[in-house]
Amino acid sequence: MTECVFCNIINGTLKGEFVYNSDEIVAFKDINPQAPVHILIVPRKHIATMNDLTEADRALVGNMFIVANRLAKELGIADHGYRVVVNCNRNAGQAIYHLHLHLLGGRRLGWPPG
Repeated sequence: MTECVFCNIINGTLKGEFVYNSDEIVAFKDINPQAPVHILIVPRKHIATMNDLTEADRALVGNMFIVANRLAKELGIADHGYRVVVNCNRNAGQAIYHLHLHLLGGRRLGWPPG
């Protein structure tokens, strides 16, 4: 997946400011943050969109949310509130076709989001 920006960040071809790194998941700061805290939580396994998830990905996706919870606590946004967002395809705002969670916090977030 040499054309995938997130795959290139994961393999070190492109630079990313990592805040979490494991055998199956990485997390790094978004280069265009939409909140004071904006972290991208990304599986090492390339999955293009939520539509491409299979039953075999159940544990991986669950672990992504556990990482989001852990990072929210570590980054001091858990008590005041945070948002976890998944965009699926163009009309939802997905710009990079590698499944990822956006962890957003550090300010009051409006609703509806868009």
